[in-house]
Amino acid sequence: MNTSHELPVRPGTLGAVSPARSNAIVLVLAFAGITAAIMQTLVVPLIAELPTILGTTASNTSWVITATLLSAAVMTPTSGRLGDLYGKRRLMLICGSLLVIGSIVCATAGSVVPMVAGRALQGAGMGLIPLGISAMRDILPAERLGTSIALMSASMGVGGALGLPIAAAVAQNASWRTLFWGATVLAVVVVILIATLIPAAPVTARGRFDLPGAIGLGVALVCLLLGVSKGADWGWGSPTIIALLAAAVVLVLIWGWYELRVTDPLVDLRVTARPVVLLTNVSSLVIGFAMYAQSLIIPQLLQLPTSTGFGLGQDMLHMGLWMMPGGLMMMLVSPFGARLSHARGPKVSLVLGAAVVAVGYLSAIVLMGSILGLAVAVAISSSGVGLAYGAMPALIMGSVPRSETGSANSFNTLMRSIGTSVSAAIVGVVLSQMTLDLGGGFTVPSRAGFVTGLLLGAGAAAVAAVVATTIPARASALAEQNLEHPVEEDAERPVIAAHAH
Repeated sequence: MNTSHELPVRPGTLGAVSPARSNAIVLVLAFAGITAAIMQTLVVPLIAELPTILGTTASNTSWVITATLLSAAVMTPTSGRLGDLYGKRRLMLICGSLLVIGSIVCATAGSVVPMVAGRALQGAGMGLIPLGISAMRDILPAERLGTSIALMSASMGVGGALGLPIAAAVAQNASWRTLFWGATVLAVVVVILIATLIPAAPVTARGRFDLPGAIGLGVALVCLLLGVSKGADWGWGSPTIIALLAAAVVLVLIWGWYELRVTDPLVDLRVTARPVVLLTNVSSLVIGFAMYAQSLIIPQLLQLPTSTGFGLGQDMLHMGLWMMPGGLMMMLVSPFGARLSHARGPKVSLVLGAAVVAVGYLSAIVLMGSILGLAVAVAISSSGVGLAYGAMPALIMGSVPRSETGSANSFNTLMRSIGTSVSAAIVGVVLSQMTLDLGGGFTVPSRAGFVTGLLLGAGAAAVAAVVATTIPARASALAEQNLEHPVEEDAERPVIAAHAH
């Protein structure tokens, strides 16, 4: 039984109020998404200094990054389902509160253990993004949905692009604790804005929360992502890594078997298996791979010394500033992507976005010797990511029952996260194996290694485009129609299923 006490808001009722109210809702949710995304890049400028700051080894401080990755992956699908059952606004407030607590813990940390714990809490707050996207479908008027969802989706890239130079500037000119106190202030503002300006979305889901399913998926994801993220450090052939990856496969199979038999699953795999949802999730995973490869390669090219023959000699702050236009392009193209999805269907936006990402990678190979050229290449790739990220939620939420939008959208976000993790592992192996010896035992990735990594990103984007072309056109058009004009809950399942097939 649903125990939510939030006051429901009928879909579309906000269309009767002033446009300023709708604008405020969109801006608040986008700001919340940007804030959550900033947390991901917050510690990048501190990576080299963390062992000294925390009085431990570089291996131990790597958990400051890993903990955020793991907690975000585990908590995103969980918060999505809880949002469906108990109210998305309520769960957004909880996610925002976790950001506040995590930031305070990090700001006051004096050793590695509390720092890792705080970073894990910050990662758990990433559920704000899929929850905000799902809430938009319930509380915004139909004519605002397309552009609003695209803008919210772009917030992930915008937050990452803004976070890096801001964090670098603060780290260079103030105490490292200032970074986390600043993050605390941002998170507090997010909680206040959500509490005061975001109305409660209608709660349509029924049933109980699938705790065994959440635990099973969480353990499987920890095994998978831990194995992938630590493979280079612990050795890909080590018994620990092999055991983790094997356990992940076994646990996913057991979890899937269980989810198909439980009455109220964490993730409805039958809905997820619908062609439009399945193919969108596969595209999301590959797009996540392609997007993150750029984040691993371009910053290194910008920062390597010019003595290598291909490095561009930028410091951390200037590197972040050159990367920033890419995140801003994601936001600028989101209205265009929304109009394209409305006119031609979100499938077209997804295919086009993936193709543009591939073009961006190929242009980076040609323009590697120029700072401005790499900035242009990043802007091209990021524009493609903005198109693709705006189309994915439209395809997903227009193809599932309203009672499952939070869960389905969070699962789609999880697919992107898995793609980025796999990208980090594979591109990391390439760059570590193809190196240039600078003398004195100091090596850096070679130019051939960077070119190979860029080709992998272009290839992944091309694969995503091909997969997206197989999404049934009629199902894509129906998804766009149902996103803006949803049918009744009991009729939605058979209508979508019939057209999807």
